Amino acid sequence: MGLNVIMMGPPGAGKGTQAGRFASDRGLPKISTGDMLREAVRDKNPTALEAKARMDRGELVDDATMIKIVADRLARPDVRDGFVLDGFPRTVAQARALDELMDRLDSGPLIVVDVAVPEQELVRRLAIRRICSRCGSNADPTGGEAACKQCGGTLEQRADDNQDVVLERLRVYQQATRPVLDYYRDRPTFRVVNGAQAPDHVAHELDAMIEDAARRRNGKGGIS
Repeated sequence: MGLNVIMMGPPGAGKGTQAGRFASDRGLPKISTGDMLREAVRDKNPTALEAKARMDRGELVDDATMIKIVADRLARPDVRDGFVLDGFPRTVAQARALDELMDRLDSGPLIVVDVAVPEQELVRRLAIRRICSRCGSNADPTGGEAACKQCGGTLEQRADDNQDVVLERLRVYQQATRPVLDYYRDRPTFRVVNGAQAPDHVAHELDAMIEDAARRRNGKGGIS
């Protein structure tokens, strides 16, 4: 069975960084809906352009669009041994659709990790965060970097990282995505990590939690 991980958490929690790190360490594809949307925007896909406009306003992209994007991605052969999902599911409807998809693919259980960070810290992080205009990697400008460490691209503030939009994104998260955590919470493969720690500490705890969940997982799609 594949090692299938969902990295949950509010904007600014560091789930994208941790998802990328864990995926790289395990040789798994990191599947980020944000990255897929940005790629489609570069290709001038009309659906993606409208979805990106909604994201820039701090709103969620509609369920049908996101489910189709993820279903298409999970149909590729590189997910045979598992994957790490970042940014999906964001609604209960998406979570249910993912369960159905996992059953059809017979890909093994889902391990769900919530990266929890206090709201005040989230606002601070997002206010200073910068993103590479070329590859989409996140960067903290307080580290003194003038360019992206990954590809040398220009660092810029995301359109949805200004304070007004940040607060709207957090409000939307609480309203729409928190119920997803409740949907998964009683599963034996659900874990919560303290994302307010140093990144290395978070990564270490995540690794241990996922290993533990993998030993305890029970039933298709992680449903007991």
